[in-house]
Amino acid sequence: MPIITMYSTGTCPYCAQAENLLKHKGLTVNKIRIDQNEVEFDNMIAKTGKRTVPQIFIDDHYVGGFDNLTTLDRNGQLASLLNPSS
Repeated sequence: MPIITMYSTGTCPYCAQAENLLKHKGLTVNKIRIDQNEVEFDNMIAKTGKRTVPQIFIDDHYVGGFDNLTTLDRNGQLASLLNPSS
């Protein structure tokens, strides 16, 4: 099972939608709350160059935000990221 990491805040509706999409697929999301940890906020910026949430990684692959995640899902590309051996 891939490791899903999502930088998020407690009040972000797009974070909640991304988490729901991934949970609906039976996945566990490792959330990193940047609103509770300034060091993690700085880490997110260093990794992505972005200051907005969510910022999502599947294993070491940087997906981007909620719009990027849903685009991958609609195009069928999310399934191949989640199941690289299939």
